[in-house]
Amino acid sequence: MTAVQKPVLAVGDGDADLTARLENELDAFNEAATGHAAHGELSVRATDEDGELIGGLTAWTWGGLCGIELLWVRESSRTDGWGAKLLRAAEAEAARRGCDRVMVSSYTFQAPGFYRRHGYAEVGRVPGVPGGHADVYLFKSLDRTPVAAPCPDGPDAA
Repeated sequence: MTAVQKPVLAVGDGDADLTARLENELDAFNEAATGHAAHGELSVRATDEDGELIGGLTAWTWGGLCGIELLWVRESSRTDGWGAKLLRAAEAEAARRGCDRVMVSSYTFQAPGFYRRHGYAEVGRVPGVPGGHADVYLFKSLDRTPVAAPCPDGPDAA
């Protein structure tokens, strides 16, 4: 007689195999739910004459949406317009890939003002970030249609 295996619940540190499996499972679920499968990665890199990184941006594209994951510029180059150059290059590449909208989140102590200056509108905010900060969600339509912020007392209000 074979012993019945009981389910196991394990908690631990990062698990690359688990992350890959979850991404595959969720990609399949999302494709079935939306009809959009093409999920791509996008990156923009700026280097100086010595090949050192000035800054970079990573993002994903999926179903006409671009999601910026990371944008960073080294401190000594932050007043030289590199953030804007990286962002414009990513938006242009996203549009080339068929995207008509972009989303990003930025902590209140990072760069929500930077994104607002580049046409992004705040569409949500999650409080509780350490130090009394919040995670700000911003959105931009690449076809230049204005984005209306959600009504704070509308049907989607918490």
